[in-house]
Amino acid sequence: MAERALRGTRLGATSYENDRNTDLAPRQEVTYDCTRGHQFSITFATEAEVPAEWECRYCGDRALRRDGQGEEPKATKPVRTHWDMLLERRSMEDLEEVLAERLELLRARRRAEAEKVEEISQQRQSA
Repeated sequence: MAERALRGTRLGATSYENDRNTDLAPRQEVTYDCTRGHQFSITFATEAEVPAEWECRYCGDRALRRDGQGEEPKATKPVRTHWDMLLERRSMEDLEEVLAERLELLRARRRAEAEKVEEISQQRQSA
């Protein structure tokens, strides 16, 4: 008999369950207003933490709760950049000294490469 009930249907395409004799969780409907004038409602469970903003279902822009409630923005630390962390470890004089060393190393490497190129071109001219 089970084979007859499933014949001609795709498994997973439809649910054969119903809502009879079940208690659904209490729900609340929250309305959001988009910055472009769209408005829409989302259904949440009453014990759920409702976000203050949601992506607009029409245009994808930011939408805010209509009643203006929501979590307070959390206090965040300012972003520390690589440069800020570097200045915590070294002084400007140290950094200038390291820069001068690296520039000298690069210039020496460039001079060595130029000498090799000159040597190769002289060998080609004499051959």
